[in-house]
This record gives sequence, C-alpha cells and structure tokens, in this order.
Amino acid sequence: MELTPGLHRIGNDIVAVHLIITPDGVTIIDAGLAGHYKELRAELRAAGRDLDDVRGIVLTHGDTDHLGFAERLRAENGVPVYVHEADAARARGAESTKPAWGKVRLAPTIRFLAYAAGKGGLKTRHPTEVNVFRDGDVLPLPGAPRIISLPGHSPGSVAVHVPAVRALFVGDALTTRHVLTGTTGPQPAPFTDDPTAAAEALTRVENIEADWVVPGHGAPWTGGVPALLAAYRAAAN
Repeated sequence: MELTPGLHRIGNDIVAVHLIITPDGVTIIDAGLAGHYKELRAELRAAGRDLDDVRGIVLTHGDTDHLGFAERLRAENGVPVYVHEADAARARGAESTKPAWGKVRLAPTIRFLAYAAGKGGLKTRHPTEVNVFRDGDVLPLPGAPRIISLPGHSPGSVAVHVPAVRALFVGDALTTRHVLTGTTGPQPAPFTDDPTAAAEALTRVENIEADWVVPGHGAPWTGGVPALLAAYRAAAN
C-alpha cells in the first residue's frame, strides 16, 4: 500500500513494515514477520522494483516481531541490517528479556498471537550479522534516515526520521493499536522493558516536523507530533 509518494506499507495494524522508495533504491524500516516476505516482493513489484533495489533494513529495535525476513534478505541478497548498538545482541538472538505484558483482553491477544504464528513468528531467524548505529547517525541509505535514540521499550529502541517522505518511524516507543487489548489511539506499547524511561524518551521527538508518525503496530498518525504526544500522555495517565 502506498501511503504517500515514496512511502509504502505492508502488513496491517497488528504488525506493519514500511518501505521508503526513492530513485536511489529502497530502504526498509523493520522486517516484521517472516511471512511478510511474500508481501514485500509483491509491493516491490507493484512499485516497479525488486529485491535488488533494497539497499538496507533499519530496525527500530531488536524484538523478534521486527526481525522477520531480515536474515533472509541479508543472507540471500546481501542486504545489510542496521540496529542500534544497544540492541545488537538482542537482534542477533544473543540476549532476551521478559518484560511484563500489562493489560490483556482475550480476543485481541489471541488475534495477535494467531496472526504472528501464521506469519512465521514462531520461527524467526535472527540476523547473524548486523551493522550498528548510534544516536544522531544519518545512515547511507535511500532517504537518508536519521537515528533518534528512544530507550525504554528496549535499550536500543530508536525513532527513524526520514525528511524525504516527511515521516517519523517510532517502532514500539509507542503504539496506536495495543495488540493485547485492541485499544486504538496513541498509547504506551506492551512488552516494554522500562515504561517510565520510554515515556520520558519521547521528549526527544517533540520538535520533529512530520506528516506521518508511523508505529510498528497500529495505524499511522497524521495529526502531527505535538497532538500525538498529547494523546499518548493522556492515555498513559
């Protein structure tokens, strides 16, 4: 699905993957679940591109529902995988945590788990090699994505600002659809290592101008960053 020229989305509000398509190639933000590979190829074909045009995958953090097809593209197509240095071990499968789930409603939770399992979420291949970045880095990829550290959901959680498509990708620093309760609208994401740190870190994006604020779970937000953060803080209290 094309959201706006140069910005595409595959998956759905449960788990989403985003593509930045420029004349210089394609940058993928997060790799969703392994089963999204088929949707990726279809979206690239629809845009007149193919896997050879993909220049890199940028992970907003190292959790498995964002790793999906990353190792497949790395191993089969030589696509580099980028992640914050603090989440590199997590992305490679060398470290894991067990954050609290928080509030749960049965039907949405079953829907999330069933969708993840159906898309290969139980058989995630961790990238065996990753390229690390740090806060403030501008990556040498189409769209010139800039990294903004947002530690809290995980130590290496980041936002990715891509002015070329006026988009801010926030991963799981927040969500607009809680996968365990089904509640929609800006709010804290589940499975967060340090909820207090995650909330405080969002001040780092307060002054970003973006037409699209794009979480890993839930619908993109088009009401501007200040309104997004106001809604998030209201929901968190």
